[in-house]
Amino acid sequence: MRKALGLIVALLTAGPVSAETVIAALGDSLTQGYGLPAQDGFVPQLQRWLDAEGAQVRLINAGVSGDTTAGGLARVGWTLTPEVDGMIVALGGNDLLRGLDPVQARANLDGIVRAAQAQKVEVLLVGMQAPGNFGADYKTQFDAIYPELAATYGTGYFESFFAGLTGGDSAPDPGLLRDWFQPDGIHPNAAGVARIVDAIGPAVLALVQAAAAR
Repeated sequence: MRKALGLIVALLTAGPVSAETVIAALGDSLTQGYGLPAQDGFVPQLQRWLDAEGAQVRLINAGVSGDTTAGGLARVGWTLTPEVDGMIVALGGNDLLRGLDPVQARANLDGIVRAAQAQKVEVLLVGMQAPGNFGADYKTQFDAIYPELAATYGTGYFESFFAGLTGGDSAPDPGLLRDWFQPDGIHPNAAGVARIVDAIGPAVLALVQAAAAR
């Protein structure tokens, strides 16, 4: 009887069960926050945006500078810990910088999405667009990877990591973008990240809601 009463008291006095949803951001230096103070990186700024929206969510920064889609596939198992409910997949930029085969990039991203779905983890696939210097065929193949995989697997989809900077323009004027990038012209500065977060935020919020509903 005492044990039963003790259990009841413990249950009544315990704090509320956390309804926090955990989202991992699997990516490269853009996700990791290369060249920025920790608080100005993509994940911390996105966390603050979600907090302001009232989302009960905790983001995990699973960005590794220099990572390709192959690298992401190699470590996705480490990222998909039991606590993870959803995953942002933002990879492909380094494949583009190296001119890697779009067929292999597709296979790698396919493997990442399948690994997540095997763990019943919701996915938001974030697109990348190839520059024109590898030729029209390369660009067509690469750009199609993300929307086609999202359609195949029924994941969330956001058209471009840089949508907040380009306004949807596939060939924006580089001069107009200069203010949003670090001197290397590749990685956004803190102000650029803020614009990126404002654009992608609603898609991530939808991911959080879908993950929480599982």
